[in-house]
Amino acid sequence: MHEEDSTPNGNPADRGRRGFLSAAALAATSLVAATGAASQAYAASSATGARGPAGPRNPVTASVTQTGRRRLGSLKVSSIGLGTQTMPGNLYGPVTSRKDMVALIRTAVDQGVTFFDTAEAYGPWESERIVGDALRPVRDDVVIASKFGWDIDPVTGARNGLNSRPDHIRQAVDAMLKRLKTDHIDLLYQHRVDPTVPIEDVADTVKDLVAQGKVLHWGLSEPGLGTVRRAHAILPLTAIQNEYSTLWRGPEQNVLPLCEELGIGFVCWAPLGMGFTTGAMSPYFRFTADDRRTAFPRNSRDNLAANMPLVQLLQEWAVRKGATPAQIDLAWLLAQKPWIVPIPSTTRLSHLLENIGAEEVRFTPAELQELNTAVAAITIHGDRLPPEALAMTGVEAPPR
Repeated sequence: MHEEDSTPNGNPADRGRRGFLSAAALAATSLVAATGAASQAYAASSATGARGPAGPRNPVTASVTQTGRRRLGSLKVSSIGLGTQTMPGNLYGPVTSRKDMVALIRTAVDQGVTFFDTAEAYGPWESERIVGDALRPVRDDVVIASKFGWDIDPVTGARNGLNSRPDHIRQAVDAMLKRLKTDHIDLLYQHRVDPTVPIEDVADTVKDLVAQGKVLHWGLSEPGLGTVRRAHAILPLTAIQNEYSTLWRGPEQNVLPLCEELGIGFVCWAPLGMGFTTGAMSPYFRFTADDRRTAFPRNSRDNLAANMPLVQLLQEWAVRKGATPAQIDLAWLLAQKPWIVPIPSTTRLSHLLENIGAEEVRFTPAELQELNTAVAAITIHGDRLPPEALAMTGVEAPPR
C-alpha cells in the first residue's frame, strides 16, 4: 500500500563520497560566507519574484544535492527532511543567530530538501516564525509540517498541559498560518494525544480544516495504536511521527507494522538519537546548563558509557562505507522501509550537508541483514525520555 519515488544520487558505495566529505569539511569553515550568500540570493529572489536563488550556486554547497523523493501516503517529500526544533536556541543551547537559521533553511531548499518540520511548541512559536520567513519565497515548492495540541500561555509561553478541544485546534491553526506566512499547512499533526478529548472529535475538526483548505494532510505523533485506527477511520492519516533510530527502535514492534497495514507514512524524529549516534557524545561529554538533554535518563554518564558499543558499531560501518556515523544511522533508517522519512534537526551547515549526504549510502541485502543483526544485539540502557514526557507517548484517546 506504499509507494516509493526515489532517484539514486551516484554509485551506492563510492561515487561522490570523498567529494561530499571534503565539501562538508570546507562548509564547517565557511558557514558565514555560505549562509550570507544564501540570504542575499533569497533577498534578491523575493524582490524580483524569481523562484530560487539568484546568481551562481555557492561552491561549498553545490557538491551535495538531495534528489531522492518518498511518499507519505499521497504526500511526496524529500527522502530526508529538516527538523527545526533546535533553531529557536532553547533546546540544546543557543544558536549563532536567527538570521543564520533562516539562511540555513534556504540553503536546505537549494540542496533539494523539500520537507520541513516545525510545531507551535518549538520556542514556543519562534520555530514556526523562522520557517515562515525562510520558506515564503518558495512556498509552493516545499512541504511544511507543523503540530498542535498544547495549551500554551499566550503571554509567558509556558505549557499548561495538553489541549485538543475543537475550538482550540481551530484557533491554533489560524495562529500557525500567520506565523508560517501561508494559507495552508501541508501536514498537520496532533503533537500528543489528549487523554480528555476523543480522537474522533479531533479528526472531525481537522476534516473541517481540510474542507476549508487550511490543512492538506494530517497525522499523529507518538499515539496509541487504537487511536491510530480510530483516527484513520474518520480521516485517513498521512503520517505517524515517532522517535526512531538505531538508538531507539521501539516503533518496529507494533507501529511500523500498523503503518504498513494502513498505508500510513512514518516520520522519524530524533533520527540521530539527539546527537548520540553521530559520535559527538561520550561518557566524558558535558552538557551545558541550558541543554535539555541533561534530563534524559539515557544521557547519564553511566548510560552513555553503556551505550557506546552502538557508536563503535556505527563508526566501523562508517569506515566500511566511506561515510560518517550519522550517515550510517540515517541510511539505515531509509533502508528499513521506502515510506520512512527521517527529519534530523540541525543548526549547522556542515551537519545539514552531512545529513542529506546519507542519501548516497546504500546497503546490499546481505549488508543490511548484517547491520540489522548487529544493531539488534546491542542493549540500550536508559529511558529515551524523562518520566513525564514518556507518560505522554502511546496514549489512547477516550471513547466518544
